[in-house]
Amino acid sequence: MTDADVAELKARVCDAIDARADDIIEFAKDVQSEPELGYKEVETTKKVVSLFESLDLDVETELAITGARARVGGENGDDGDDSDDEFVAAVLGELDALVNPDHPLADPETGAVHACGHNAQLAHLVGTAFGLVEGDAIDSLDAAVEFVAVPAEEYLDLDYRRSLVESGDIEFFGGKQELIRRGYVDDWNMAVMMHAGSDEPERVVTSNFSTNGFVGKFVTYLGRESHAGAAPEEGVNALNAAMLGMNAVNALRETFADEDYVRVHPIITRGGDGVNVVPAEVTMESYVRAKSIEAVGEANEAVNRALRSGAMAVGGDVEIEDFPGYMPLSTDQTIIDAYDDNVRDLLGETALSPGQPHLAGSTDMGDITQLVPGIHPWTGGFEGAVHARDFRVVDEEMAYIVPAKLTACTLIDVLTDPEAREQLRAAKAEKRTREEYLDAVRDFRASETESHLT
Repeated sequence: MTDADVAELKARVCDAIDARADDIIEFAKDVQSEPELGYKEVETTKKVVSLFESLDLDVETELAITGARARVGGENGDDGDDSDDEFVAAVLGELDALVNPDHPLADPETGAVHACGHNAQLAHLVGTAFGLVEGDAIDSLDAAVEFVAVPAEEYLDLDYRRSLVESGDIEFFGGKQELIRRGYVDDWNMAVMMHAGSDEPERVVTSNFSTNGFVGKFVTYLGRESHAGAAPEEGVNALNAAMLGMNAVNALRETFADEDYVRVHPIITRGGDGVNVVPAEVTMESYVRAKSIEAVGEANEAVNRALRSGAMAVGGDVEIEDFPGYMPLSTDQTIIDAYDDNVRDLLGETALSPGQPHLAGSTDMGDITQLVPGIHPWTGGFEGAVHARDFRVVDEEMAYIVPAKLTACTLIDVLTDPEAREQLRAAKAEKRTREEYLDAVRDFRASETESHLT
């Protein structure tokens, strides 16, 4: 395909997205109006499915309790290169909301709200589908494109997710981890999504960065109740144990190397039952984050040692449960190069923001990039910090429409370039297999108990 052919194809796809702009924006607002938490996104999934079906796509649902996917193109299994395997590009969008009851758009009953821009991700997902399908681009790509609405990216509502693990409905708290476990990612050769930029109202894009991985923790301190006024000496104060454990964690912070970007941020989820009763059970949740899998493991071991010290100090018990969090994100340069070229074409050179080379937050897109070359650019059009009460869309075209154009045009560039496809195949060959990934993630699952109660 000549450069002129590629340019004409990209123009046609962008025109198709523009023709559907009102529908895409209306869809994004509809998703925003009915936020749902992870593995509960029943209505949100239905909304995505409805638009997929409007394109006459065959849709599979209940990928991991919720979620949906539709694949187009590539039926002949011949992508024009030397491999007999079909080339598959995945476009992802996340279904779930987070909890922030103070946000003005929060659901009054659940506190759920799209304060992380996942409704924009879904707009990007369906917008890309509109462009490639209604712009008649698929037949020119000699590849399959899979559109995937993924559940449960936000790592929260953990008691509910733990119940799903215990009942055997899922193994992992994260939706993309579940897709990997169930084999949905096996034949992907690349994966693309976007994310709302934090405090980025301007038309800017940050495409190339890494993120932390983490392990999730449940901690239970057990003591002995007694009357807090009349006989405190008869009790063993589990809250004191928790406070000492957290202070011990704080004492560790100066020992973490700056280059490992370690973050530990516990919360107490139950601190006692009555002010006049010595707390006998205190529960906590926490993440231990770091830039590499190795650094996560080292920091987590130190944190567990510090948490155990609190129980030892007061003569109580402590139970620590570790659950796999998310893997570090690593972006692919071949896709980044194509994406950045399209940012320059659509928004101008100044729209490319270098941003920070590493972000200490986490995403389960990191897990996808352990197996498949991928990108996770941050795009502008949003005011306020992600997850905060003031997060909102201030530029609907930039938030909902432009990312779809960028992804669709990037796919056209990559999928019509044999050299780029070969580079992506080579990059995937160097990554983990599903079995290697699952072994690495499962290594973080652990449970330990230390008892000092007499």
